[in-house]
Amino acid sequence: MTQNDSAAAPLIDGFGRTIRYLRVSVTDRCDLRCRYCMAEEMTFLPRASIATLEELAIIAERFVARGVRKIRLSGGEPLVRRDVMQLVQRLGRHVGDTLDELTMTTNGTRLREHAPALRDAGIRRLNVSLDSRDPALFRHVTRHGDVAQVLDGIAAARDAGLAVKVNMVALKGLNEDEIATMLGWCVAEGHDLTLIETMPLGAVDEDRTDRFLPLTVVKERLDARFSLFHDAAQTGGPARYWRVDGGPTRLGLISPLTQNFCDGCNRVRLTTEGRLYTCLGHDDHRDLRAALRDGGVPALDAMIEDALATKPRRHDFRIGRDEAPAVARHMSVTGG
Repeated sequence: MTQNDSAAAPLIDGFGRTIRYLRVSVTDRCDLRCRYCMAEEMTFLPRASIATLEELAIIAERFVARGVRKIRLSGGEPLVRRDVMQLVQRLGRHVGDTLDELTMTTNGTRLREHAPALRDAGIRRLNVSLDSRDPALFRHVTRHGDVAQVLDGIAAARDAGLAVKVNMVALKGLNEDEIATMLGWCVAEGHDLTLIETMPLGAVDEDRTDRFLPLTVVKERLDARFSLFHDAAQTGGPARYWRVDGGPTRLGLISPLTQNFCDGCNRVRLTTEGRLYTCLGHDDHRDLRAALRDGGVPALDAMIEDALATKPRRHDFRIGRDEAPAVARHMSVTGG
């Protein structure tokens, strides 16, 4: 980066929140079809609409130059994108200098192949989506997934020296009876666990109201099984954390519906098309790829400023039988 880059103005939105965290969806495609996330028959973006890895890298590096300290790569499933390791390696070069951390959210199906290279590229921590360790239930939730493949990927990540945080969407009537055993397993294996309320993003084949499980209820149940002590540490995201039974394992709760976390939002999201969304729960966005192609870095900077000026104070998530999804796009488009 040039001297001008390092002196660039920090990213501050209209409510005085400093943006330190960029999430980048490298692809909307996935090799699973989780029921709460996607329709069974998905129409993915045409390849011509997708930003190149070079364009995503340039945009991400511009955010780093202006004060972003953490980048999370996501999807879809990021490891299904061809040559994605080129992007990981390029951004990983900034870790320890202008970037504090580069992480990835993955479904784990391809970790056996990629875990050592992710570690070598500068990633030290992964979020792995795992809603059940029961083979039949996992196959039902994902529509065709093999949980053994994911568990093997988690083991490969641990063997490669990567810390793993398991992400589990709490689903009423599906996996709610497995949450306590999942936490016990994470304690035994040395993983953190983050529980997430289902979010009303995009049309799916089921009524999300039937599966919505408030984490306030889950926390009460877990309090009866474990000793949970509040941990004030933050990882840059929206989770609130508790230490489990006095050990190293942390339980995180992401509860956009029962406990809004927007006041301290420090995040923006870049899609695989190169579009910037300043809020997960709103459709307003800016086409940073078009700005970069048309006017280079000056136009890119100007569009980022414009986007931050209109970043909403909070999301508008609501869930109910008469409620449409908060936004039409699926979570895989914006990235987790």
